[in-house]
Amino acid sequence: MANNLKQDSVKVAPITKEAAQQYLHGRGAQINTKNKFLKTETAQTDMEAIDDWEISNLPTQYILSQAKTIVNKVDSPDVGMGYSTNPYAGCEHGCIYCYARNAHEYWGYSAGIDFEQKIIVKKNAPQLLRKFLMHSKWEGAPIMFSGNTDCYQPAEQKFRLTRQMLEICNEFNQPVGILTKNSWILKDKDVLQEMAAKGIVSAMVSITSFNEDLRRILEPRTTTAKQKLKVIEELSKAGVRMGVMMGPMIPGLNEHEMQRIMKGAADAGATFTAYTFIRLNGAIKLLFHDWLFKNLPDRAEKVWSLIEQSHGGKVNDNRFGLRMRGEGNIADMVAQQYKKYGKLYHMNAEEWSLNTKLFRRPGMQGKLF
Repeated sequence: MANNLKQDSVKVAPITKEAAQQYLHGRGAQINTKNKFLKTETAQTDMEAIDDWEISNLPTQYILSQAKTIVNKVDSPDVGMGYSTNPYAGCEHGCIYCYARNAHEYWGYSAGIDFEQKIIVKKNAPQLLRKFLMHSKWEGAPIMFSGNTDCYQPAEQKFRLTRQMLEICNEFNQPVGILTKNSWILKDKDVLQEMAAKGIVSAMVSITSFNEDLRRILEPRTTTAKQKLKVIEELSKAGVRMGVMMGPMIPGLNEHEMQRIMKGAADAGATFTAYTFIRLNGAIKLLFHDWLFKNLPDRAEKVWSLIEQSHGGKVNDNRFGLRMRGEGNIADMVAQQYKKYGKLYHMNAEEWSLNTKLFRRPGMQGKLF
């Protein structure tokens, strides 16, 4: 697509038939955007000029890595976590809106197709976690699994790093929060049930839409919404405190589904909720724009305009407190829906927090301070 997206307000025409034939089914991103950290690279940003560029459904590549750290301190007040851990970088789920795409540039790759196709596996993640928890200054503050990319993405089926890390957390009584879009979390129901009995785990399942046609293109390799509800139900019955993350809410696409998602989650046993409003920062702006006009040309102009209206005429806002919620009439309407239906379905009614008092290092009695 021959469009310059340096400006937030853009006007484009639907893609040609020839470009449509090049669509990468099963992937969210359809291009590799430029990596701002690299001086020279090859990037496909013009879908009209495809004569010399062969596109194919490349298989996922797992790139084994020895990480230096595995627990990160989170400074943003918008995400509700103090520390996070991510055993995988990049995510095969392919959610086109994912803010974590930009982080893939730090590894030397593109935030586009590379993010979904080149998955960095931190093979030493369990060992690093154990070493971190053994540090004398660590006092057992909650750690969020999937603070960046999904810890239960397809790579987990092969490497089981999340499972190993959860077993270590259970051993230390380390409190954990989990956010996922994948039903593979059910494979760890046994350890999660043990942790839940001690009050040291809670989990959220992310549901963006009940429209399967939309989900398949918006987040192509995630679990269906129906299966996500089953995850909430099964883990709730196992004693795990379950919630639902609704997001991002995208005006003109899925913001009208908030009530349905919240009710479905509540019926399945979820007791708490959260939501985000779409923001298109960094390379995500280019990727989402390309995706939007390829997949939904009949409503693309409207959706893009509604996003702009919700971020002061742009599609991104870096201000804390506003960047994940948006502003203006549309964002306010979403916020009002969230409050109204949360009360209706008794979400977030209880005061609850992860138990941090049980943390201990193996071989020691109680907390070491």
